[in-house]
Amino acid sequence: MANSILSKINPIWKLAPSTLIPLRTTTSKHFNPKYKKHRKMKYMRLDLPDMNEDDSKISPEKQRQKMKERGVMPPRPWMERPFYISATGGVFEGYVPPEGDGKASIVSTTRAKQTVELLEKKSKSMMAIRKIKSFDEDYDTKEFVQEAQRIYINAHESLANNDKYALRKYVTEKAYPEFRHNSHLKTIRWKFLDSLEPPRVVHARCTDIISKDNIFAQVTVRFHTRQQLAVYDRFGRLIHGSEIIAKDVLEYIVFEKHLSNLYGVWRIHDKIIPDWAPPKDPSKLTKVRPPPEPVVVQVEEEAVQPAIADK
Repeated sequence: MANSILSKINPIWKLAPSTLIPLRTTTSKHFNPKYKKHRKMKYMRLDLPDMNEDDSKISPEKQRQKMKERGVMPPRPWMERPFYISATGGVFEGYVPPEGDGKASIVSTTRAKQTVELLEKKSKSMMAIRKIKSFDEDYDTKEFVQEAQRIYINAHESLANNDKYALRKYVTEKAYPEFRHNSHLKTIRWKFLDSLEPPRVVHARCTDIISKDNIFAQVTVRFHTRQQLAVYDRFGRLIHGSEIIAKDVLEYIVFEKHLSNLYGVWRIHDKIIPDWAPPKDPSKLTKVRPPPEPVVVQVEEEAVQPAIADK
């Protein structure tokens, strides 16, 4: 029997070494021992932390040693988070419009009192404008009112076109939700016709927030214009204004700029509504038309008299 086994294995031993095919075995060794050292250096042994370890039972020195080994910074008792203030939360030292502005005549007593009050408040505005010029050397009041009117028109056109991204360029983060309030599912038609009076700066203030170097400026501009406004609901029905009738509009718009920011721009921040202004006309409320009620046809029953049999 031994001869038979040897006779069967004998042809295998006679094969050339080049014809032998390397086979994988159950061992973890690579079939090619070349670059064994380099393959070993590809892996790094790490001491994984014990997640079940109780840190309260370890001394502070030992905790500090472990944190230094892992390259972990010690925790702080406070949390510092950087934040950026691009706009203020309101109007500081807001302008108080004189009563009867835009209606009182030049020779009236009311108009004379307004002129005196304007001269008394003009000193602070001049100091604020001087502060603005210290940051922006090209600032000029006459050129600014033209730029303010352009921003005013572009902001309202962006709102009418429902362009949210363009509107953010012309209004601050405080004024954006006020512009967009109650405009969902509505169609707005707005048109600027002309100015009844040239726009003018009536108020200017500067203030600092958090630090003395972080300065914001607010300038109030008076607009007396003629506009057309029409608002339609989602069903296409007119709920406010008209596209034919033009109205005279007197507004006091507050523009704000972050002076400390090199790339700060003037944007609409708020609108001052005086106490003596007449209340606005309420908008018409529209509802979904209810389904028609079914028509009930009543049929009159004829009185049937029983026939009396002749006796």
